[in-house]
Amino acid sequence: MKKTASSLIAALLLASLPAFAADEASAPPPGSTPVPDGAPTAGEIEEPSITIRSRGGERIEEYRLRGKLYMIRITPPGGAPYYLVDQMGRGEFARDDGPVAPTAVPHWVLKTF
Repeated sequence: MKKTASSLIAALLLASLPAFAADEASAPPPGSTPVPDGAPTAGEIEEPSITIRSRGGERIEEYRLRGKLYMIRITPPGGAPYYLVDQMGRGEFARDDGPVAPTAVPHWVLKTF
């Protein structure tokens, strides 16, 4: 009886080896991230072109994608940089101070007439 049980276990282990090998072959290599179908490859991603110039001590960086200016970063001398961003693509730039939330000014009604 003991010999029959051990031979049955050995047969089951041998039968399951191809299934384990197939799982390992289809798995991505360790440390890599899976890429979804239809995602652009590294050669297909377009990088913005950046033009850097100085004017009166300010550093001005103009960011263009496909020839269209979409963002300007201005770094004044001794100051924090700020951005001018074209949100809608119409050529109208609005100031954006970066990841800082805009200051909320409190409004209270003191007296009504």
